[in-house]
Amino acid sequence: MKPPETSVPVVTPTASAAPPVPATAPSPAPAAAAATAAASTAAAAAATTTSAAATSAPPALDMFGDLFESAPEVAPAPKPEAAPSIDLFGTGKAKAPSLYDKRDVYYRLAKENGWRARSAFKLLQLDEEFRLFQGLTRAVDLCAAPGSWSQVLSQKIGGQGSGHVVTVDLQAMTPLPGVLQIQGDITQLSTAKEIIQHFEDCPADLVLCDGAADVTGLHDVDEYMQAQPLLAALNLATYLLKPGGCFVAKIFQGQDVTLIYSQLRVFCSSVLCAKPRSGRNSSIEAFAVCKDYDPPEGFLPDLTKPLLDHSYSFNLLDGPSHIIVPFVTSGALSTYDSDRSYPLDLEEGSEYKYTPPRQPPISPPYQQACTLKKKGKLAMEIRPQDCPMSTADGLPQSLAAPQRKTLQPSEVEDSGVNYSF
Repeated sequence: MKPPETSVPVVTPTASAAPPVPATAPSPAPAAAAATAAASTAAAAAATTTSAAATSAPPALDMFGDLFESAPEVAPAPKPEAAPSIDLFGTGKAKAPSLYDKRDVYYRLAKENGWRARSAFKLLQLDEEFRLFQGLTRAVDLCAAPGSWSQVLSQKIGGQGSGHVVTVDLQAMTPLPGVLQIQGDITQLSTAKEIIQHFEDCPADLVLCDGAADVTGLHDVDEYMQAQPLLAALNLATYLLKPGGCFVAKIFQGQDVTLIYSQLRVFCSSVLCAKPRSGRNSSIEAFAVCKDYDPPEGFLPDLTKPLLDHSYSFNLLDGPSHIIVPFVTSGALSTYDSDRSYPLDLEEGSEYKYTPPRQPPISPPYQQACTLKKKGKLAMEIRPQDCPMSTADGLPQSLAAPQRKTLQPSEVEDSGVNYSF
């Protein structure tokens, strides 16, 4: 075994101890050459003796090297099989699917029962409290994607062929039996006319709207933003509902929610605020259940003014502060609590088995952003006006002029548009 370098004293190597012979040095004389050869032979013999002595002497660190080299190889312990992971939002960071199932019992039950989303339980619990489906034959589901409420309507009236269900949303949806789908914006005149023509001969019994704007976390802003699709749906309901019909829409409970209640009371004699048990207690989300549709005498619907100016309601009521809307919780108290975590085995003796989502989104609006994020091409632009200090106050020059990158169409899959970030 070759001795380690650490066992040899650190000295200048012998070969380099002698001064180098210049390339232009003259040839030595024969006697000098013989003397040089003899000296070289003696030096080589001395080096051999030194090497043999160093080899025979046991180096201090070799014993440890021998111990490590002679130690038997131990096979690594097998790693436990990793739990399956799922990337629900396309962020590239997958999590164990059981975490979602344990955190939200209604999310798990929706998949196990074949519903497209957990919101199906909200409509079922609303029907349990208010009997929305009693005598129902014709219904409209606005802002329907991904289609869980339309699924319920399909099973109740549409799938048997005895009813008529129309569902509308901006996003494409997988077809449902007995359901007519319209892809469009309910605030657009062309979409509204297309919906109305299906109910010109026979009005609808029920109009639903579970749509909501993207929340910001600022309750006042979210409440105002949520009022816009609600009023647009109410304006459509004035064309679609028959007298005595029912209108159900998502609403955010805030300080100024009384204004919305006052407008709903103009068209329906009974207005209640319902909170399904499947809704999270921490959420300001609720549902306005408006029964017995009865528009004011002489009222003429107008698609060009979707009740966004609030003027019509003020002319008919003494004041919005005089409107008191009862609050009702729908769903039995014995049902699951949406804010509680439950064990994966809900029933004794049953074995948990992960169930994938019933119907993933076909073309979600965040799909392009997820694709860019996976490739590391999605960045946030920092603008000077977004910073608390201006350049004059000491804003770094790197932030004063934001860096922008234009992606070419070839850099993004299935895209013919340049995205600037």
